[in-house]
Amino acid sequence: MSTGLAALSSRFKGLALYLGGVMGADAYAKYLEHHRLAGHQDPPLGEREFWRDRTDRQDSNPQGRCC
Repeated sequence: MSTGLAALSSRFKGLALYLGGVMGADAYAKYLEHHRLAGHQDPPLGEREFWRDRTDRQDSNPQGRCC
């Protein structure tokens, strides 16, 4: 029975990761990875600044979004 629960738990975690990716919840992690790989000399934005900048850019340049 515990293996069944572990499999179910694993599936729910996978679904949560997928939905988080679709909704953009992993955008900051992707930004940090890009910043590191691109070799920028300046430090990356903090998480709060990143989300504020992202929201401001979306508000000033709306593209195909649902809301």
